[in-house]
Amino acid sequence: MAEPIITLAQVDKLRAEPGRILHSATHEEILSGATTDVYFVKTHEILTKKGLAETVVTAEVFAREEGVLAGMTETVALLSAGIPSAGLRLWALPEGSRFAAKEVLLRIEGRYTDFGLYETALLGCLSSASGWATAAARVREAAGDTPVTCFGARHVHPAVAPVMERAAVIGGATGASCLLGAKLAGKNPSGTVPHAIFLIMGDSVRVAKAYNELMPAGEVRTVLVDTFKDECEEALRVAEALGENLNYIRLDTPGERGGVTPALVREVKFRLAAAGYGHVKVIVSGGLNLERIRALREAGADAFGVGSYISAAPPVDMTMDIKELAGAPIAKRGRLPGITPSERLIKV
Repeated sequence: MAEPIITLAQVDKLRAEPGRILHSATHEEILSGATTDVYFVKTHEILTKKGLAETVVTAEVFAREEGVLAGMTETVALLSAGIPSAGLRLWALPEGSRFAAKEVLLRIEGRYTDFGLYETALLGCLSSASGWATAAARVREAAGDTPVTCFGARHVHPAVAPVMERAAVIGGATGASCLLGAKLAGKNPSGTVPHAIFLIMGDSVRVAKAYNELMPAGEVRTVLVDTFKDECEEALRVAEALGENLNYIRLDTPGERGGVTPALVREVKFRLAAAGYGHVKVIVSGGLNLERIRALREAGADAFGVGSYISAAPPVDMTMDIKELAGAPIAKRGRLPGITPSERLIKV
């Protein structure tokens, strides 16, 4: 592990090397404290120079609003791999738990100088991931039993796309399209092919046949039908070409054409069934929000691909407070001193 950045002299020496390919922090930079707010470095240096580096505190992390917890696995790993110490004691709420506003999510007991440097990073892990998980949980509630795949990776920086899609699965998404995000969530990535291949190959049926021919036997056959012609016409052409091998058609009609409407879903499903292809299901994607998901589900949509509603979710506001100093209750004004009772926290 890189040497922890615990003095202003180290901050002055820190350089963003020229020519780095991506601006995102590496694991080593995060563990060294390079992503922390500078005031935590100043605090560490002052406490050390004033002989208070051994001060033991109990700190608690809580959220200002209700939500679904994600990011705790990373947070515990970060604290475990951080500044070497005699050992921190941690109690945490399990990932995937629904939490109430002001409920304690994490309790840390140990020397402040062993974990204070990571307050910025751990709050960031919990805030962002919980925001995405909470949004995914709302999508799941709107979709009911209808499967939901997270398509949000294209809307965020690639460094955090896997974090976002893993959090979406924790929140209730049944799948994820991002390779690493799905694998981190213990799933295989799911998705079909983009409009680009239809434009390159020139015909939806040609693409459908190639997909059916070349994809592994266990791969679900899903074909987009909104690239060239009327969606109903293309759905019937593709269904005729693939027959029983076709599992889904995907509707992703752009906003310039009015987007995917409940009426379109009903018509496509009706025409497929009337032509003898009632086994073909419909997955809908493209600018979905909770209201549209509910309406499209009622119209008969069999699955959803949701991107920006999840990926653009605001982070859940998290705060870390010291609640005990050397075993004695303490708190800043506006907070109640002493450990907050919580029966749901589990010793890590």
